[in-house]
Amino acid sequence: MVKIKPERQDFSFEISLSVLNHLGRNLYRSFATVLGEAISNAWDADANNVHIYIDRKKNRLFIKDDGTGMTADEFQNKFLKIGYSKRKEGNASPKKKRPYIGRKGIGKLALLSCADKITIISKRRGASYVGGLIDNSGLDKAITDDLTPKEYPLGDWKIETFHAYTKGHSQGTIIFFDNFKDGIKHSFGFLKKTIALYFRFSLLDSSFKIFIDDELIDHKCLDDLASKTEFLWELNELDDPYTKRLQDKFAPKETRRLQLSGDINGFVASVAKPRDLKITSTDERIGVDLFVNGRLRERDVLKHIPTARLVESYLYGQIHYDGLDDKVDRFTSSREGMVADDPKYRKFLDVLREKVMSKILRDWDTWRRKHREDGDPENTSISPKDRKAEELFNAVSEEYVLPGESKHKKEVEDWVNGLSGDATYNFASYAECFISENLLRRLVREKSIGLSTEARAAVDEMKRREDQNKANGNINIELRQANTDLSYLDMKELASLVDRPSNKTGHQNCLPHDAKQYRPIRDALMHTARLTDPAKRRLTTVYDNIKARIRILLSRN
Repeated sequence: MVKIKPERQDFSFEISLSVLNHLGRNLYRSFATVLGEAISNAWDADANNVHIYIDRKKNRLFIKDDGTGMTADEFQNKFLKIGYSKRKEGNASPKKKRPYIGRKGIGKLALLSCADKITIISKRRGASYVGGLIDNSGLDKAITDDLTPKEYPLGDWKIETFHAYTKGHSQGTIIFFDNFKDGIKHSFGFLKKTIALYFRFSLLDSSFKIFIDDELIDHKCLDDLASKTEFLWELNELDDPYTKRLQDKFAPKETRRLQLSGDINGFVASVAKPRDLKITSTDERIGVDLFVNGRLRERDVLKHIPTARLVESYLYGQIHYDGLDDKVDRFTSSREGMVADDPKYRKFLDVLREKVMSKILRDWDTWRRKHREDGDPENTSISPKDRKAEELFNAVSEEYVLPGESKHKKEVEDWVNGLSGDATYNFASYAECFISENLLRRLVREKSIGLSTEARAAVDEMKRREDQNKANGNINIELRQANTDLSYLDMKELASLVDRPSNKTGHQNCLPHDAKQYRPIRDALMHTARLTDPAKRRLTTVYDNIKARIRILLSRN
C-alpha cells in the first residue's frame, strides 16, 4: 500500500470588503451616533478637547481632538483594522486611566458611511500627519467587485484641506466629512442641546471638553430644559453639574433622593408639560436615558418597562450604571442599545421598575396635586369625583395668581392654596346637588305630580325674593332656563313630592327625612361657606342615602 504524503501549503483567511456591510456599515443613520463615535474615540485617546466645526452651506464638518494621535502603524493596524479592540491592551487609557468606551472595534463603521468622502489624519507629538481618504462611491464599487482590503487602498489626502485646523495642533486626530448624507439639517441650538444631553463625559473627567464652532458645550446649554423642570428624583450619589445647577438656579418645586443598592446612580426629573421635552423644530423627544461609562447606551430606557401611566410623558433623566460594562458584551451590534434579554440588564430593569418608577408614580401625583396641577387619573388614592373637582379648582384658581413681579404674589398663592381642600369638597358636593335636584324635577314632570300646598308656598316666596333682588340690581333678563315653578324648589320640597308616604302603610320614606337634614348644610354650601369637618361628614352620610333613594325612584320610573 502506497502512503500518500500530503503536500504542505500555507493557507490563510481572505476577507471580502463586503464584510463591512454585513457588520453594519449602513446601520448608523443618526447624526448623533456619528458624533458619539468620534467623541468616544477622542475620550479613549486621552484627549482634553474635542472641537466640532460645521459648515452647513457646504454640507461638511470637521471633528478635531488633541488626544495622543496615531503613528502610521497604529493607523493601519488599529484604526483601519475592523474588529480591533483597545481592550486587548487593558480596560483603561494608558495616560489618564479613563475607562475605555470602545469594545468591539466596529463602531468606527459609523464614520465610514455617513458622508460621500471621509478623510482621517492623525499625528503623534513631534511627528508628521498620517492618514487617508475613504471615498464611499469607490468603496461601494470595491464591495460590488468583491475586492479584498489589500486590493482597496485608501485615497490620498491634501494638507490644504485641513489648513484652518492644523494650526497649533501638536497632536491628535482630525476627521473631515465631505458632503454629509441627507445634509446637516439640525440647528446650532439643537446640536448644543443634543451634545449636552448625550455626551456626559464631564461626569467622569471634568477636564474633557467639547466645543462646537469654538463654543463650549456644557450643562448650561440645558437651561431651557431646567427652567421647565418641576420635580427631581436623585438616584444615590451623583456628582452631576446639571442637577446642581438645576437646584441652585431653578429650584424644582419638589426633590427626593432615592437610595438604591449597587452602583446605579443618576436622576429622573419631571417637566410641567409633555411638550417641554420636545426638542425645538425636530421630532426628537428627550427621555430617560441609560449611560454606561459616560456613554449613551440606551435611549428612553423606560420603554422596556412601560407603565402606561400619564407620568411617563413628563419624565426625562439620566441613569448611569457602569456595572453593565464587564467581560460580557451586552451591547447590540449597532452600539445604539442593549441586548434586551441579557440577565444582568433585565435585573437592572427590575430595580428601575420596583425601586424607582414605583416611587416616582406615587410622588408625581401627590406633588402635582399639591401644586394645583392635574395629576395621574389612574392613581386610585382619591376618587375620580374628588380628582375632577380638584382639577376644576386648579383651573379656576389659576386665574387668581398674580404676575411674577407682584410683591404680594406669594401671599395670594398661600391664600389660594388654603382653599384647596375645602373647594374640592364643595365643588364635588355642588355637582351632586345640581344633578340630583334636576333629576328630581324631571321625575316630577314625567309623573305629572302636582305641587303640594307647602311646595306652592315655597315657590311664591322664592319668586317674591328673586323679583325684589332683580329690582335692586336693575336686572330685567330671565335668570332661569326653564322659568317654571319647579325651578324654584330645592331638595326638601322636591323630595316630598316624589317620595310621599304610602297610603296603605302610612310609612314615611327616607328621602324627605334625609332632605330635612341635608337642607341647612346645602344652604351653607350654596353660599360658598367653608364647611366644618363634622358638617362634611354629616353631608356625606346623608347624601349617600339621598343618592341611593333617587336611584331607586329612577329605576321604578
